[in-house]
Amino acid sequence: MSAQLLLEEMLIKRSQQKKRTSPLNYKERLFVLTQSQLTYYDGRREKKFRRGSIELSRIRCAEIVKNDGGIIPCQNKYPFQVVHDSNTLYVFAPSNDSRSLWVQRLKDEIKDNAVVVTKFHPQFWQEGAWLCCRQVEKLAMGCEEYNLFGDISRKPLPPIPGQKRHNKMRRPPPPLPPECDDDEDYADDDNVGEEEEEAEEEEVVVALYDFTGTESHDLSLVQGGEYVILDKRDVNWYKARNKFGEEGYIPSNYVAEKTSGNLVQFVWFSKQVNRNKAEELLKKEDKEGAFIVRDSSTPGTYTVSLYAKSVGEGGAAIKHYHIKETQGLPLQFYLAEKHLFGSIPDLIEYHKHNAAGLVARLRYPVGKQDKSAPSTAGFSYEKWEINPSELTFMKELGSGQFGVVRLGKWRAQHQVAIKAIREGAMYEEDFIEEAKVMMRLFHPKLVQLYGVCSQQKPIYIVTEFMEHGCLLNFLRQRRGSFSLGSLLSICLDISEGMEYLEANGFIHRDLASRNCLVNDSLVVKVSDFGMTRYVLDDQYTSSSGAKFPVKWSPPEVFNFCKYSSKSDVWSYGVLMWEVFSEGRMPFEQNQNHEVVILVTNGHRLYRPKLAPPAIYDIMQLSWQERPDDRPSFSQLCLMISDALEGDAPPPN
Repeated sequence: MSAQLLLEEMLIKRSQQKKRTSPLNYKERLFVLTQSQLTYYDGRREKKFRRGSIELSRIRCAEIVKNDGGIIPCQNKYPFQVVHDSNTLYVFAPSNDSRSLWVQRLKDEIKDNAVVVTKFHPQFWQEGAWLCCRQVEKLAMGCEEYNLFGDISRKPLPPIPGQKRHNKMRRPPPPLPPECDDDEDYADDDNVGEEEEEAEEEEVVVALYDFTGTESHDLSLVQGGEYVILDKRDVNWYKARNKFGEEGYIPSNYVAEKTSGNLVQFVWFSKQVNRNKAEELLKKEDKEGAFIVRDSSTPGTYTVSLYAKSVGEGGAAIKHYHIKETQGLPLQFYLAEKHLFGSIPDLIEYHKHNAAGLVARLRYPVGKQDKSAPSTAGFSYEKWEINPSELTFMKELGSGQFGVVRLGKWRAQHQVAIKAIREGAMYEEDFIEEAKVMMRLFHPKLVQLYGVCSQQKPIYIVTEFMEHGCLLNFLRQRRGSFSLGSLLSICLDISEGMEYLEANGFIHRDLASRNCLVNDSLVVKVSDFGMTRYVLDDQYTSSSGAKFPVKWSPPEVFNFCKYSSKSDVWSYGVLMWEVFSEGRMPFEQNQNHEVVILVTNGHRLYRPKLAPPAIYDIMQLSWQERPDDRPSFSQLCLMISDALEGDAPPPN
């Protein structure tokens, strides 16, 4: 007996197999919802065959998608999402009423599912990142609380000018193929995707850097080579095949999908460069027409930063131009409205030869030239225990709370920092277990843990080497040389690293300038996250036995030893104060017990001279008494990005 029909309508779905957002990836489908399945069919009259089906018991979330004015290259402008297993199906309804009906009915049907999520991503996964929280892991935990019972009354997108209201198109469900019956399970269909149209297309990536495999299960990469991805279950290490048929694991951040829409593969694009770093790189290059294409402060948009040696009487100047998108179809990109292009690479190629309103032609791409390969999540797939005989010890870098830190090499080729843990300095067994989790934390603004040597005493912690050492010393040694942009850039780097930890439910507990490091490219990365839990050190121990750095800690840590991402936000405000005071000690005239009394009574650090009032306002937001009144790290990233940006208007 057929399951009861609940809803049916012509809707549009976005391809699940491709990352590109071309109009070709949006297909009109007849969606049919029953009490057991959500199924979609080819909507063409002459072809009524099923494209995919999802059992309702596998659905983890049904919710609208906030689009925040982004371009949707199809006629239906009201998106919603159906999250099932590890996939997200994006569906576009013709009206807000239609979308609300589908989402509410799906919520009603899945409310008793055991797999329902607690948090979801309210915006699209696009161009290799979640637009809402900027996480680059497809399976990263959601960033907004999911309401299972409704709350689909969020403000809808405004109607498109001149667009007529669509009426629901109701048809009887198409007949099932003759070889199938109603009770057959079609769960595997949806995993395959739209098999007749897409499933045969393999995911091909291009290597951005050389990679020499260190273990037998690794696959070496040659920069510019093409590889087929076979398995992406580990977000840090993909299984791939080269043109010779050899298979093995490769670091996921060393490759980019081979599509014109993926800018990472181009020499002129730099994903991790903000406005200030772009200006530093262009000034250093000091060439007419030097340029970088980079992420804008608004997720999913891009900016061209361009250097001109002579602009009127003002001499050299750097201009920042947003890459704009047209509103209609087909989707086009432009810097100057008279010159439209079907892709960003085409736009860049044109402006290499024609200024067309820019201050100069795009002559010298600066982004990735002579850029060293980034760190990887460990030296190899599933490798966290390191043989100490493979380490070469070099000069001493310093002495921390755990012991001596030395520069070293692993297998005589990978430069690393090696911390020898002083006996009695930490709870070693607990830390070794946690190290396996910490190695999976992987972000360009976190100091990477490569592995541990735990089979002997002292144990060693092997991490990424950061050439300029700790941020505190970096600030003090260069006092008086920092611009406002440089200080903001430091704060942005740290907030991005902390945003990643926050999104992954990881609490630092000791965020301060002494626990951030600076590399040779002047990128600042967060280090020693979560380590205070394993410290045996009186400096971090209160009379109650709790461990915390007093001058960086909020009232809920003083009073209740209650840690959260919001207690990290308080510490981040103090770190911002350290940055804008160029390395001064917070509450330098007060001892720890006095600081507890001062902060409990509402006293806060004064505004540093280098901090404009708007920046000091961000610090004060971080020091709100109630944790819930403090911003998240995602919000802090946006605040500081906005402070750094201020791009030039489009050319005439």
